[in-house]
Amino acid sequence: MESRGAGDAARLAEAERFGREVLPAVSRTFALSIRVLPGALGRAVLTAYLLCRIADTLEDEPARAAEEKAARLDALLACFDDPAAADAFPARLGALAGEPAHVRLTRHADLVFVLYRAMSPATRAAVRRWVGEMITGMRKFVLLYPHGIRIQSLEEYREYCYYVAGTVGYLLTDLWHEHAASIGPRRYEVLRERCRAFAEALQTVNILKDVATDAEEENSIYVPEELLRAHGSSHAGLLSEAQIGGTRGALETLVALAWRDLEGARDYLLLIPRRAVSIRLFCVLPLLFAYATLRDLTRAPQLMARRDVVKISRREVKSLTLAGFLVILSNRGVAWLADRVMRRPVELIG
Repeated sequence: MESRGAGDAARLAEAERFGREVLPAVSRTFALSIRVLPGALGRAVLTAYLLCRIADTLEDEPARAAEEKAARLDALLACFDDPAAADAFPARLGALAGEPAHVRLTRHADLVFVLYRAMSPATRAAVRRWVGEMITGMRKFVLLYPHGIRIQSLEEYREYCYYVAGTVGYLLTDLWHEHAASIGPRRYEVLRERCRAFAEALQTVNILKDVATDAEEENSIYVPEELLRAHGSSHAGLLSEAQIGGTRGALETLVALAWRDLEGARDYLLLIPRRAVSIRLFCVLPLLFAYATLRDLTRAPQLMARRDVVKISRREVKSLTLAGFLVILSNRGVAWLADRVMRRPVELIG
């Protein structure tokens, strides 16, 4: 690590305060998970997550021309290698639309890159590689579908999920290997074989619960057109009452895919050594929340094809967080809890 002057130290302190403050505003789930990670690992995952959210905000602007989105993503990618470009990035954005917290984060991207530059060289390399891969994939799909993403096939769906989520699975696994002594070369290789399923399972659940929001607010449809047509629906009629039966049929195929991926995600978690307790906690919370969300979607599939918002209750979030802490050192306990969440809500807290 290079020595820093008083001005650099003050800016780093400002960046750290901003990162901790903005995190819960841009993600309730990952704010809970990231806080359990210690020291340099926690700062690395926080920084990487905020960079991913910035890229996502640039990709999701519905009224922005595809070429402008691609140029902004190119500019974001350049910030990894050029501190001056990172400092100038917010001023170059101009108008920016989206959720207020996400817009605020993106307008302070320079502070997030201050956090990035403060990390170790190995950590920076991992973040640069995998977040860069994500940005490159987003750019590809933005230009492929200039009038709004319209996924055509299950193969293309998998490719999109790799770019926006699978890359995160690889990044996290690389960071576990670097920062946790208990995750040596052999365990790292085993985890790396399963990390894509872990991240993509969470992504598929998010897509399923946000079908209507993505279509209406972000002009993006991730349910494959060929799958919809096989069931008598289409992208054009995704939310219409006339085609709701076909839409539900297509979504049920993705639900089955999500359940399979969640089993792979569970296997990934159970392979993390018990000594890496903070990493296990980081992984178990979003996994339990995904199980609970998919359980509710499976019970009421009509909600996915309509404009209803599917969220597990705050009471269950608190209960699952407590239960996750209680069973985290036992693989049998984690497996039991996951099976329990699949069947009915867990409400330990009044």
